[in-house]
Amino acid sequence: MTGRIIAVASGKGGVGKTWLSITLAHALAEQGRRVVLMDADLGLANADVQLGLNPGRDLGAVLGGAAVEDAAQALPAGFHLLAGRSGSGALAGLAGAGLEAALDLPRRLAARFQDVVVDLGAGVEAPQRRLAALADLLLVLATEEPTSLTDAYAVLKLHARDAPQGDARLVVNLAGTAATGQRTHATLAAAVRRFLARGLPLAGVVRRDAKVPDAIRHQTPLLTRHPGCVAAQDVRALARGLLASAAA
Repeated sequence: MTGRIIAVASGKGGVGKTWLSITLAHALAEQGRRVVLMDADLGLANADVQLGLNPGRDLGAVLGGAAVEDAAQALPAGFHLLAGRSGSGALAGLAGAGLEAALDLPRRLAARFQDVVVDLGAGVEAPQRRLAALADLLLVLATEEPTSLTDAYAVLKLHARDAPQGDARLVVNLAGTAATGQRTHATLAAAVRRFLARGLPLAGVVRRDAKVPDAIRHQTPLLTRHPGCVAAQDVRALARGLLASAAA
């Protein structure tokens, strides 16, 4: 049985995309799933940095011929990581056969894992858009900031063009409260419905939590360092919702 590819995107950086990808992978693994996180930010990968790791093999090594089975590192948190390569101009400038090989990696991983969480690079360049289009589910991350909503709308607009039947849902991060996060979703969903004639389900709201930057500073997964904090609760609820929708 082929696993599900879950891509995590944002129109801009600084909204917590890599942190959410890590924490979602961890939360899915807590549910007994076999999970791998693929850091697909081809130029500014940093999932390994947030986790305090120094992987021996990474995405660049796999594209150079290394076995993906050897490069996907098992972590104490219970999920695997296929790390990217930060600051690599070679990866950022992938084209032709190299780009096609990178785009094929999520499918290869889905043959071995139940959930493949793909941390996309920020922005709307062609590689990110193509990875988003091949995913079974696209989670678009936004905050309450107007500029973040504008950028999230741009991602959704392009995804509607690239994958007309694609499943895209919103995650509101850094919300002041659950209610304000829901209002943020309602605002963006109304624009998507009006201008794109599509629905925009809310996958989840993650409340602002001082424990998140603390965990990042200590290079430790949030669910390990602060398992009971509100952001941890919210991401666990997000993971449970994704599993429930997949089973429906």
